[in-house]
Amino acid sequence: MAEYLWLIPLGFVVGVYGTFIGAGGGFVLMPVLLLLYPGESSDTLAAVSLAVVFFNAGSGSVAYGRMRRIDYKSGLLLSAATIPGAILGAMTTVLIPRRTFDAALGIVMILVSAFLMWRPMVRRTSTTARAAERDGADRLGSYNLTLGLGLSLAVGFVSSLFGIGGGIIHVPVMVHLLGFPVHVATATSHFILSFMSLAGTGVHAATGALAPGVYRMIGLAIGVVAGAQLGAWLSSRVGGPWIIRGLAIALGFVGLRVLVLAFE
Repeated sequence: MAEYLWLIPLGFVVGVYGTFIGAGGGFVLMPVLLLLYPGESSDTLAAVSLAVVFFNAGSGSVAYGRMRRIDYKSGLLLSAATIPGAILGAMTTVLIPRRTFDAALGIVMILVSAFLMWRPMVRRTSTTARAAERDGADRLGSYNLTLGLGLSLAVGFVSSLFGIGGGIIHVPVMVHLLGFPVHVATATSHFILSFMSLAGTGVHAATGALAPGVYRMIGLAIGVVAGAQLGAWLSSRVGGPWIIRGLAIALGFVGLRVLVLAFE
């Protein structure tokens, strides 16, 4: 176990940034694991990453809950849709060769980054939207629930498939397509991630994919639990557009690196 202690500070950084933007940190951690362990199977690395996302999301959700920024009703409804997708995604990962997995993940991250750079923020001019940003999720207005459930199902599949959590997709979806204020979206997305990542991790554990990486998971989890608290605190002190832009920049950089790795 001692040989994995160096993963604790890595987990802390992942926890801070992942919670700061509501993405769970898997989009940062998974590419790093691919670079650190080139000979490891994609399903084991995805299992480790998704398990760490669970600890990150759980810790971050506690912090966001204290801030009254989580829309619990929407979170529970959308979580119910992500869970079937997460289970199916976790079962599919083992079927994808490592090189194909790397290339697909890199492309997904670059596409999401491009979209966020193109539309970093939705104008929010209604009284309800401004109140939700200022006072918390209890002032959130209505949105298209059917669309949200369908998109959450897809997000659950893709995020569990790649072990990236899902916030990198869910936050933009909630902001741009469902009309959530950014700070409410990041907090509620984190809450949803805790359910989705737990379901996907359960599948990986049942299939034995998590076992080879359990010590790595423990080291990283210790770091992300602490880092998530700092990330939630920072997110309340940075404007919404900068959260989205920060996410886009990180996605583009890491996505390109993973794509290059796939063709080396």
